[in-house]
Amino acid sequence: MMMSEGSYCIVLADDHALFRDSLRMLLETAGDLKVVGEACDGHEALALLGVVRSNMIILDISMPNLGGLETTRRIKGLHSEVKILILTAHNSPEYLQQAMAAGADGYLLKEYLDTDLFSAIEKIRQGGIYISPQLSEKRADRSEEKV
Repeated sequence: MMMSEGSYCIVLADDHALFRDSLRMLLETAGDLKVVGEACDGHEALALLGVVRSNMIILDISMPNLGGLETTRRIKGLHSEVKILILTAHNSPEYLQQAMAAGADGYLLKEYLDTDLFSAIEKIRQGGIYISPQLSEKRADRSEEKV
């Protein structure tokens, strides 16, 4: 996968250490992606963003102490330049809507991590919004029902 020049620094926030380890190893295969920190909840993520230079944070919605939605709101208030990719098991248009309203730049379902992660990062990196295609289809279906 071709990415633009320079290291792109990422923070990971998920309460499962084994998942974070696997995600870090996967990300670092891309060459110019560098994981600069890991957090197990929203409080740790916010503290980390105060001390490391990061272009993006990849975070889960369901974390203890401070969940992903509130963490997203706080990050956008304190570090508006940091891109946020929600990586979650919640395949729900309601969660998607809440995440986007909180300021997320992308919403990727964990079940499609292996096929869509790098596409999601690159689209967000270039200034776009990424939504798992499976949820985009659900949103389109629901819009057609209302017509």
